[in-house]
Amino acid sequence: MMVTLTPVLSAHWDADASWSMATYEANGGYTGLRTAVAMDPAAIVSAVKDSGLRGRGGAGFPTGLKWSFLPAPDGGPRYLVVNADESEPGTCKDIPLMMADPHALIEGIAITSFAIGCHHAFVYVRGEVLHVYRRVLRAVEEAYAKGYLGSDVLGTGYDLEVTVHAGAGAYICGEETALLDSLEGRRGQPRLKPPFPAVAGLYARPTVVNNVESIASVPSIITGGVDWYRSMGTERSAGFGLFSLSGHVQRPGQYEAPLGITLRELLAMAGGVRAGHELKFWTPGGSSTPLFTADHLDVALDYESVGAAGSMLGTRALQIFDDTTCVVRAITRWAEFYAHESCGKCTPCREGTYWMKQILARIEHGQGTMEDLDTLLDVCDNILGRAFCALGDGATSTVTSGIALFRAEFEAHITGGGCPFDPAAAALFEYTPRNRRADVHALSGVAAGTVGA
Repeated sequence: MMVTLTPVLSAHWDADASWSMATYEANGGYTGLRTAVAMDPAAIVSAVKDSGLRGRGGAGFPTGLKWSFLPAPDGGPRYLVVNADESEPGTCKDIPLMMADPHALIEGIAITSFAIGCHHAFVYVRGEVLHVYRRVLRAVEEAYAKGYLGSDVLGTGYDLEVTVHAGAGAYICGEETALLDSLEGRRGQPRLKPPFPAVAGLYARPTVVNNVESIASVPSIITGGVDWYRSMGTERSAGFGLFSLSGHVQRPGQYEAPLGITLRELLAMAGGVRAGHELKFWTPGGSSTPLFTADHLDVALDYESVGAAGSMLGTRALQIFDDTTCVVRAITRWAEFYAHESCGKCTPCREGTYWMKQILARIEHGQGTMEDLDTLLDVCDNILGRAFCALGDGATSTVTSGIALFRAEFEAHITGGGCPFDPAAAALFEYTPRNRRADVHALSGVAAGTVGA
């Protein structure tokens, strides 16, 4: 059994003032930038491409390949935009990364910007996490003061400005083109593609949009080398990643491990499911990915293996639910979230998520019919592949997989006149029926801590 973690991004999270410039430099920080600015930019892009780094925001698209899609320079500006709008239920990796070690992100931004010929980068931070916004701002200030940002970076003649922007709390702005619209001051709604951001992104100029963890991983590739990076993970899913364990687990938090590790191995390090209970279901990549059960404990957590097993690795948000949890109740809460966060631009998502929420609530409260299950699947079928962006597709994932895996439990709600599960037994804190918000958090796994492992 694999029991070895690979602390790279989280290696110094427990250091005194880990977020400061002094601590970061004392542990080799900005060595990667010094190396990178002496390289040919094309060589940096090739190194990242050869490393096999894949986007850590959910889609898993090869990062270096994404950079290479930028058209040839035409004399106009091009941009790097870092998607720090972490809002997927159960996902809690980018926020602790930016809190504990924001300079890893700043150094990654500088290296990436130099590689793609960008002179102005943006960090789009979720507005509710004001403490994170302030910490990243302070890290940017420190980087300017030390000459890692601004005019004539490290005496090379290269100029780079970094703007930290606070969003307004819309889940849809995690979608890259909606994020760009929001950054431009418009309502955050997904754009029609093509054109893709690499061709016409921010201000209609060539733009690279990458996740926080993706960009923060770049400095280690430059300093450690391609072979070092590829020595971890699998052949097609190389490297390491932050796995967020939350919910009914003894020691929730961030576990930085090679891609390809299994939930069984992660649970062994996390102390297992809470005492006296057994694993019932879990999400491999957040609430927009199809559910897994205890039968999937040994599925390798890499993009190919999880996909072959019928789900998606996504953001590696492993929400753990034990046998006290009502699957109908959990799926209903997720459906309410997606209905609330739908931007309303397209009919399948706007109407479909609304009706899924209504039908699921009816079933949960014992007022549903057997025909409702077929209606739910029909609604999902009319959303999947027909919505304007991935929000609609993600909203159907737990519904279709939940019915496939736990149909008998859905039917029990209908024939039994309501939910047979005690919500207080599943709660991670004192439960009161009026505490609606806490109830949602308990069932989504969001209430668990994010202590670095």
